[in-house]
Amino acid sequence: MTTPLFLLRCVQLGLSTGELDLLTIGLVNDMYVESRNDEHKYAVVATQKDFDLF
Repeated sequence: MTTPLFLLRCVQLGLSTGELDLLTIGLVNDMYVESRNDEHKYAVVATQKDFDLF
């Protein structure tokens, strides 16, 4: 990952430069991935019954 791409991800997440002192690059990457996962519309979402059967 390049520095400009990393900074773009930080802006997309709404992170300030002060917050970057508290976060690692890996944590920012994880936050970005999770934010994209939250926006995805899954065709089937598991219910408690599905977990119980698992």
